[in-house]
Amino acid sequence: MKRGLVIVAVLVATAVGAALAYQAAARDRDYRVFLARGDAALRDEQTFGALEAYSGAIALRPDSMLAHLRRGETYQRRGELERAGLDFRTAAAIDPSAIRPLDELGDVFYQRQRFRNAADTYADCLRVDDRSANVTYKLALARYRDGDLDAALAAVRQAVRLNDRLPETQYLLGLCLREQGQLGAAQKAFEHAVALSPGLIPAREELADLYGAVGRRAEELEQLQVLAALDRDHVQRQVAVGLAHARAGHDDLAVLTLGSALERTPDQPLIYGALGEVWLDIARRDPRRPDALSKALEALARVASAPGAPSDVLTLYGRALWQAGQTDSAERTLRQATERYPIEPTALLFYATAAERQNHLESARQALIAYGALVADDPEYVLRASRIATLSLRLNDVATAIEWLQKTAAASPNDVRLLASLADAQVRYGDYAAAKATVAKGLDKDPKNAALLALTRRLR
Repeated sequence: MKRGLVIVAVLVATAVGAALAYQAAARDRDYRVFLARGDAALRDEQTFGALEAYSGAIALRPDSMLAHLRRGETYQRRGELERAGLDFRTAAAIDPSAIRPLDELGDVFYQRQRFRNAADTYADCLRVDDRSANVTYKLALARYRDGDLDAALAAVRQAVRLNDRLPETQYLLGLCLREQGQLGAAQKAFEHAVALSPGLIPAREELADLYGAVGRRAEELEQLQVLAALDRDHVQRQVAVGLAHARAGHDDLAVLTLGSALERTPDQPLIYGALGEVWLDIARRDPRRPDALSKALEALARVASAPGAPSDVLTLYGRALWQAGQTDSAERTLRQATERYPIEPTALLFYATAAERQNHLESARQALIAYGALVADDPEYVLRASRIATLSLRLNDVATAIEWLQKTAAASPNDVRLLASLADAQVRYGDYAAAKATVAKGLDKDPKNAALLALTRRLR
């Protein structure tokens, strides 16, 4: 009896084991079918069907790193980045030794512009395997976008050591070096990037800017010409070539290049503006070209008269009108340039000159003050501040004149002429104690200064 019970129990256990094994095999088979179905749907760009299939695989195998990874990639393709990130996190937790989930999680953070999180995730990925040049490059890029320039430079240099044949890595190296002020090293990195990938437009743009900044006009022009050939659909490229010819002193080639661009794309305001700028510069430099000014006016009038003409074009047109002696029209046009956003900063300076000539002193003064608010690093600050002070005196606003003269004296402490002007304004204002102190400071620097000695006699 007992022996029979034992046999029955063994048979039941065997049957249950067989049933469980069958169920496991069937579940594994169904899991693989779901994965294959998801892969097929994804190849056909059927992302919804792929999500359903991968979700079915996850329901059968919640611990499947691969199913979570592929569903995350599908969510990422659909632009559902938050859900993609959740799946990539789960996949990374299931298999901490796997690189791909961390790599793609970093990509999701980067796409969401969470650059610090992206960088930290790429760093986690590199702790698993530090031999990936591509992940190291992405770490550098995320650090760069996060504003951590030193860390970006260290990472991109490591990426170059791992693989110096990646053009985008050389390009990023150039960007980091340029922002650190290492222009020679940046130039070499950009040149290396272009040598590896001749069609890499951003690297050529940076090279053109660097060459232009150091006055290497021929090299700048060469890069701009290549860019124009690579990017024929954008008229800005032809305009850039024409203006580069002008900067290099090739006036005829500049006009020819812009004229040819105009033939290919008629009525382009950008080209007319550039053509007007070239002719205006020729008129300013070469008095033997009396036709240059009229051609500048003709080209600029076409775009300046259009509704919404930009500030830089209106500024050029105002300058041309001023040079042609049309002072009323010039002042009116330059005033429009100062009211059109984004404002071309020089419009404020030219308008100040035109307004002062027309005896509109307050308008001239306000334009100069506005220029200072718009341009943080003004190399002509002392000259501009002195003009504001002079205009203030002409407006009988002595207090404001003193304020600006004090600023100029602080910016240029060894200029005795400024101290004399400040002391004179302080006398006019009736602040004799301050005037005496200013005179004494000036005489310490130049005991024989006639203006200061005259003020001394007045103050007695």
